[in-house]
Amino acid sequence: MLQTAAFARLVIGAMLAAGFAQVAGAEDALKIAIGQRGGWEQCVSELGQNAGFFKKRGLALDVLYTQGSGETLQSVISASVDIGIGVGTHALLGAFAKGAPVRAIGSSFTSADDQFYYVVADSPIRTMKDADGKTIAISTTGSASNIFALALAKHFGVALKPQPTGAYAATLTQTLTRQVDIGFSQAPFNLDAVADGRIRIVAMGREVPALRRMTSRLIIANTAIMAARKPVLERYMLGFVDTLDWLYSDPAAIKAYAAWSGLPESVARRAPEFLTKDNLDPRHISGLDAIVEDAVTFKYLPAPLSEAQLKEAIQIPLK
Repeated sequence: MLQTAAFARLVIGAMLAAGFAQVAGAEDALKIAIGQRGGWEQCVSELGQNAGFFKKRGLALDVLYTQGSGETLQSVISASVDIGIGVGTHALLGAFAKGAPVRAIGSSFTSADDQFYYVVADSPIRTMKDADGKTIAISTTGSASNIFALALAKHFGVALKPQPTGAYAATLTQTLTRQVDIGFSQAPFNLDAVADGRIRIVAMGREVPALRRMTSRLIIANTAIMAARKPVLERYMLGFVDTLDWLYSDPAAIKAYAAWSGLPESVARRAPEFLTKDNLDPRHISGLDAIVEDAVTFKYLPAPLSEAQLKEAIQIPLK
């Protein structure tokens, strides 16, 4: 009888231990939409998950990629995903002003130092001054690349015709086949095409002073998700910072990025030249006054947002 009771206690204890282990091992799932697979900025969620940084925060990420920030924004508005990465700041403010249920929870990229503009090697366009009236690639209408194209035209005093071309690889194909006059890319993506002489760089985003200190892209979430899962979103942002620390400190991260992106390692290791750790810091938002002014000029906003509205639109959980 005593043996039976002892055995029962062992069984119950084992069952309880298994139950606690199952609870402890459970991870909160998050769906992440990211525009433009392949760039250094876009690798954080997937490489961070592969390296275990989000798992340490109790998260399991379901990552999908879109053609650009316009598509990513719509995915978040419809609550098809929990978080969107790389959404143009101007587009987010425009959507907020129209009452869309989206808010920024972090910066995805500050500056335009990562952007470069190129033509086929034998194009008559040598500089942006030769580009008046030409088509220029953007990912999607309303994206950060869209605002960059408008700012580029303004800076160089030329008229450009933005043309949606989707992802970097698709843009390269359309530029090489002359469906668009000027292609765009985020370094180091497509730098191999520059190196082998297929394309020629005619301008860099860093040439436009107004863009250098501007938080051009954001990490966003649906307001319903923010209300229901705020602690989970905070853990995601912590995992994001953990991953950035690794990306900029461990040589193994470059190898992982090269394998993930399909870029030669010699090209992949140049990513931090164009996208610094400070550029990717999700806690850093800058240039809002100029962004709001441009958003009105380029008709993303009907009127400037107040300080209270900006505070509502951009809610950074990490300090």
